[in-house]
Amino acid sequence: MANKDLKTRTPISNAVDTKLLNELKAYAQDTGIPISKLLDKAIQLLLESVRK
Repeated sequence: MANKDLKTRTPISNAVDTKLLNELKAYAQDTGIPISKLLDKAIQLLLESVRK
C-alpha cells in the first residue's frame, strides 16, 4: 500500500546486486544525494538510451 504522504512518488521493492547497492549507498553518502534521486536519474538515463 502506498504511503499517503507521498504525492509524486511510489514506493517499490526490488532485489539488486549487493556490490552495486553498496557502491550506490557509498556514492549517496559521499555526495549527499538521496538514493531515491539517484535511482530516478538512473532510470531516466536508461529509458532515454533505449528510446533512441
